[in-house]
Formats: sequence, C-alpha cells, structure tokens
Amino acid sequence: PGATQDLLFLSLANLEAKSRPVTALLPPRDKSASDELYREGSMLRRQLAKLALIFSYMYSELSALFPGGKYCGHTYQLTKTEAHAFWREHCGARCVLPWAEFQSLLCTCHPVESGCTALALRSTIDLTCSGHVSIFEFDIFTRLFQPWPTLLRNWQLLAVDHPGYMAFLTYDEVRARLQDCRDKPGSYIFRPSCTRLGQWAIGHVSSDGSILQTIPHNKPLFKALLEGQKEGFYLYPDGKNHNPDLTEFCHMEAHQLIHVSEEQLQLYWAMNSTFELCKICAEANKDVKIEPCGHLLCSRCLAAWQ
Repeated sequence: PGATQDLLFLSLANLEAKSRPVTALLPPRDKSASDELYREGSMLRRQLAKLALIFSYMYSELSALFPGGKYCGHTYQLTKTEAHAFWREHCGARCVLPWAEFQSLLCTCHPVESGCTALALRSTIDLTCSGHVSIFEFDIFTRLFQPWPTLLRNWQLLAVDHPGYMAFLTYDEVRARLQDCRDKPGSYIFRPSCTRLGQWAIGHVSSDGSILQTIPHNKPLFKALLEGQKEGFYLYPDGKNHNPDLTEFCHMEAHQLIHVSEEQLQLYWAMNSTFELCKICAEANKDVKIEPCGHLLCSRCLAAWQ
C-alpha cells in the first residue's frame, strides 16, 4: 500500500540522516574515542544520548505500526478516545503527515500561534525529528499531556513554563542532574519515560538525600505533581525555590489559544539543550540565530520554516 511505502521511505531517510551526526561524533576505527565522549555531562556525550533516544523512538514507532511485520497504521488505535476521533476525522487512514499539514489540522481543534509557539510544539511532538508527525507520535503526545480538552494548555504549563520539565533525558542523566540537589530534599525533575512511552518519570531527592525515580500510573502528571507537593516530595523544580502553581489545571477552559513568548521559548530551548545540534532536525549544527527571539537552528530548517 502507498501508506506503507511512504512510512518506510520516510523512516529509512530519517535513519540515514540521523546516522550522519553519529558518524561525526564517533572516532574512526583505528583511533580511540575522545575522553569527552565518556565524560558524563559533556557536549559530545549529551549529543550522542539524544541521538540514541531518537533511534529508540524510531524503533518503537516502527514496532507499533508494523506489529509482527504487518502494517497496521490504518487501524492503529490511539489510547485517548478524543485523540483517536480527531486523527481519523482529519487524517483518515493515513499514519503520518508533514508537520505543516498536521499543524493546520490541529489548529481546527486546538488553536496554536505560528512562530515561536509552533516551533516549541513541533520539538515536543516530533520525537523522531523527521519533520513529520505520525499517529504513533501523536498518541504519545496526547497521553503525556492529557486531558484532551485543554491539551495544548497542559503542554504549555508542563513543558514550556515548568522549570522541572526535561526532554530527551535518560534515567542516568536524571540522577546526574539531581546530584547537585542532594542537600535539598524535595528537589525534583520530570521527563517523558524512554522505556514506557506515553508515561512520565519523576525523579526527586528524598529526605535522606537519595535520588528516587518513579512512574505515576493512571493519572495525569499534574495530579501526581500536586499530590507529591502535598506530601513534601515535589517542592523544588530542578532545585529552584519557586514551585509553579498547578491548581489552574482544575479550572481551565477548553481549546484556549496558546501563546509562547520569545523569552519562554529561550528558556525552553535552554532546558532541552543539545548544545550544537539543531533543535528541529537533530542532524545539522546550529548556524543561524533568529532575531529578536534569539534561538538557534540550522539553515535548512530555517528555510523550511520560512
């Protein structure tokens, strides 16, 4: 079927594209790797970790859409009922759409401003950094930022505004990040789980200074964070004294127009920094600075965005 060919072609092209920066990071066969590649927190190691996660997402996507080697994109069932109804109504039997088309369709239900807001949203939804959105990626996104009526407002409060949000972080990197907060019990960060896609993993410093990580089940993230705050577990996001007020979730209006300011976007880019790699494609190095917001991306992504 055409859909099968389109998805496989896109996946293979993306695999080839993401392999190039990996090749650039790794040493030739006859040479030893740089010490920086093995040092936790280094630029090279962080870039390699993000690329490894992207490969993992690509594998999970193909496994979900080709269970047992048979294509099921046209019958794939999204976890959230409203999200499934939206996809089938607007996208039909297709399983992947170019980002620009998907953004236009999403705006019919969840308005989102172009520019900074759309760039930040794309970097969250497009897990494989392919420039497309698959039904699998949308499934993950809608599970993470439920409930559906306030989907993008949930995303803004939890991913853009919240200092505790971390993207493309592994279990070990969470432990490393919280090491500096071990003398401040109640410090916490949260990230999309790499192994249980569609679920959150929360890391926090306990009263005895140990670092614990947990995955909340059967509840939206904001409820888990509010409950943890009451119990004294989640008080200081990324070690910072100000803990955002999440009670807004209890009385939000559905389908609000979402706006991300330039300053918010700069903070968002900083929280999810991958150093030299472009935020959008994760292939080329950043070489263009956009004014006045000041964030960086590669020339190719800038041309496509414009």
